[in-house]
Amino acid sequence: MYAIIETGGKQYRVNQGDVLNVELLDAEVGSVVEAAKVLAVGEGESLQVGSPVVAGASVSLKVLEHGKGKKVVVFHYKAKKNIRKKNGHRQPYTKVQVEAINA
Repeated sequence: MYAIIETGGKQYRVNQGDVLNVELLDAEVGSVVEAAKVLAVGEGESLQVGSPVVAGASVSLKVLEHGKGKKVVVFHYKAKKNIRKKNGHRQPYTKVQVEAINA
């Protein structure tokens, strides 16, 4: 069984037991978070698509850790004007494991 969920403005296709990095969640490490925005649930050949979400479906996510991603260098410049600006950014994330898909 798989599900397509939305969290942090992004969509993920998840199976039970999957580990993935999502946008930072406001939850303690070790706690279980419910992803209520389930866009589709499928098993084998059958697929149930919501409009916009599947009624009564949820996905349980266990929070494993919080962290920061790799550094992204943001460099702005204007040609022939000697204007240069260099910034760095590390996007925070939450590593979660899919515990159960409730359809």
